[in-house]
Amino acid sequence: MSDKQPLGRRYDLDLLRYLQVLVEEQSVSLAARRLKVSEPAMSRHLARLRTVFGDPILVMSGRRMVATAFANRIRDRVQTLVREADDLLNDGATLNLKAMSPKFTIRANDIVVGAFGRPILQALQKECPDCRIVFSPESEGTASEALRGNKIDLYIGATDELSPEIMRQTLFETSFSALVRKGHPILKDKITPQSLAAYDHVSVSRKGRSNGPIDAILKERYGLSRRIAMVVPTYHSLIAAIGETDLILPLPRTVIERFPLERMGLDSFEFPFELPPVRPFQAWHPRVDMDQLHRWLRETVHHAVRQELWRIRTV
Repeated sequence: MSDKQPLGRRYDLDLLRYLQVLVEEQSVSLAARRLKVSEPAMSRHLARLRTVFGDPILVMSGRRMVATAFANRIRDRVQTLVREADDLLNDGATLNLKAMSPKFTIRANDIVVGAFGRPILQALQKECPDCRIVFSPESEGTASEALRGNKIDLYIGATDELSPEIMRQTLFETSFSALVRKGHPILKDKITPQSLAAYDHVSVSRKGRSNGPIDAILKERYGLSRRIAMVVPTYHSLIAAIGETDLILPLPRTVIERFPLERMGLDSFEFPFELPPVRPFQAWHPRVDMDQLHRWLRETVHHAVRQELWRIRTV
């Protein structure tokens, strides 16, 4: 008689929760941070998941980890199982969203609002017609303080300056491309670090910072520096005017994909070196983690953002 256990007896709800977060974050360290466990502990859970399912779950792709085809295929089913199990732990009350009129305050930069504000509102109002969103500016204190002080319900962004107790969920991954005017002279030949450094650049920073990952790579790998001719607090503050200059404006690739570049008289190009990925996420305070209304908000935001990205890339 075989001593092999049936699959159903080899994992429990907690292990499924680790599987869900690992696939969503595609990073052992980010998954560990989100579930408030150590990285070695999360690595052990990943090893157990690999044994149970007979699949690597996460594999290296360049410098980062990505979910396997199997993990992506079962992701939605696992999310549903964990969500339904969590529902059993609540008091059994069912939200009557059509009879509610909640106001959600979300802190996000202009890129997030411009790219995802409309889809998020439409997705929320589809189930809760009387809900409202207030997008709060990023300049009013830190996101952690605002979440802790109940000034905002949700933070959407990519800052690493969050307190350890703040919970987060990655929404998507992107990188930076460059936006320039159509016919920009840099487009005439192959783009190199040297040609990139020959033109003036724009830095986007609400804190007035000029340098970032692009500058570090140029200096460390090529001994070059770029001239930051202008620092602006928001992305959209210069997009309309970039077509009248030879300035180079780095922007998240997901944003550039939304622009009708031809109609705007703009063009874009990839940087001649690999930049670190950017992983925008939504963050919330632990006190609302199990709140049904807040969880519905988070799930709807996550779904709306992913659906909008899929729509853009399949048009």
